[in-house]
Amino acid sequence: MHLILYLIIGGLAGFLAGKALKGEGFGIIVDIIVGIVGGWLGSWLFGALQIAPIPGHVGELVTAFIGACILVYLSRLMKK
Repeated sequence: MHLILYLIIGGLAGFLAGKALKGEGFGIIVDIIVGIVGGWLGSWLFGALQIAPIPGHVGELVTAFIGACILVYLSRLMKK
């Protein structure tokens, strides 16, 4: 059940990151995948910087959103 919740939160974060960073989009499927990978990246980044994330599902969403925004930004830089 935790895996399904993790995928839903990551997908939502990727969708929101795609909408927040305006420009050429990659499509909803790629945004969802970016959100899932962004969740991992955000949690790793918070751990590396020794930042305690907000507890609960809202904190997981914020962490995944930040990671997804970073991935979307970097992928758009590489796309140019």
